[in-house]
Amino acid sequence: MRINCNTSVQGKLVVLVPYRTEHVPFYHKWMQDPHLQEATASEPLTMEEEYAMQRSWAEDEDKLTFIVLDRNRPDTPGTGFHGGAMAGDVNLFLTLGEEEGGRQAAEVEVMIAEEASRGKGLAKEALRLLMAYASRELGVKRYVAKIHEVNHPSQRLFEGLGFMEFRRYAIQLQSPNHLSCPPWAL
Repeated sequence: MRINCNTSVQGKLVVLVPYRTEHVPFYHKWMQDPHLQEATASEPLTMEEEYAMQRSWAEDEDKLTFIVLDRNRPDTPGTGFHGGAMAGDVNLFLTLGEEEGGRQAAEVEVMIAEEASRGKGLAKEALRLLMAYASRELGVKRYVAKIHEVNHPSQRLFEGLGFMEFRRYAIQLQSPNHLSCPPWAL
């Protein structure tokens, strides 16, 4: 989303910065991890596809993406000097139907990909910062999270933020394993 192309959001534990081309190689490396693929219901992309995805997200007015930096770790080499190491990402999607709130509602998701940054409260702070930013800048009033049923850490995280389960549904993934993954919709 263009609105955050020059935006940095500072927290005590994290800094949120726009997802830029210099982040793609490191992000691509994360997304080759089968555990992260399963937890995020993602399929691996080629490096070229990852760059195309980053460009499309930067231009899409319905998607807001920030890279989550861990302020307690040194900057990731090759990604600039932002005040912390790449730890994951946090995203917002303004593509919900009217039954889920339309343009005043958004789907949110977070991934802390770096093991050294997990379990330290980064995801919770990143989500709080993202939701505050989206409420202030975009007028979002309601948030939804769709979580894979095997992703228990994310379920606990969102419950700890006050989210409640309101629907379960099945999704058939188009993957070599043909997984069926019914996520939580919190």
